[in-house]
Amino acid sequence: MFKEAATTNNHTDLHEYAETVSAYIKKCIDDVTVTKTITTHANQKPWMTAEVRGMLKTRDEAFRSGDEAALKTARANLSCGIKNAKWSYAQKINNHFTGSRDKQSLWQAIQSITDYKPLPQACDDETALPDVFNHFYSRFEMQNDTPAQKLPTPPNDQVFCLSPADVRKTLSRINPRKAVGPDNIPGHLTDVLTDIFCAR
Repeated sequence: MFKEAATTNNHTDLHEYAETVSAYIKKCIDDVTVTKTITTHANQKPWMTAEVRGMLKTRDEAFRSGDEAALKTARANLSCGIKNAKWSYAQKINNHFTGSRDKQSLWQAIQSITDYKPLPQACDDETALPDVFNHFYSRFEMQNDTPAQKLPTPPNDQVFCLSPADVRKTLSRINPRKAVGPDNIPGHLTDVLTDIFCAR
């Protein structure tokens, strides 16, 4: 479908072909992706859980009501809840390092400890960038006045071609758990769109 749209007079424009496929993939992502707004606080601790937040709310309500007995109980429960939450968080981090040879698990533990959040990568929208590169790398050829000549193809030369099986084999090696590249296309979409990529 995309190849026919980018083909004119038996010539396939690879740039238009790739741009059309990328635009279709991004459209599919936008159609199935749910946008959510999450509010975070600068002083929010990593061990803070919904249970601890509920205890904080109960303590504040007891304080505003003026009930000393309820306030004392709420403070005791909150102190115990914070200790349990910290212990659970410490065990969670410790399990990433103890007896684990998974690099991803170790990296997740380091991210949790350091609160590391990588910045999202985006493609450069500068459409003139390919022309700038072409001009830079062809600056020596601009001074060459010798006309280009097409050399005859050697008799034992083999034309490079790719079969759908080769494309499927290459796409199957993509790790869907890795971060997206400069094209912002998740790796797990290759499993869904393999048939489109391999279409003749």
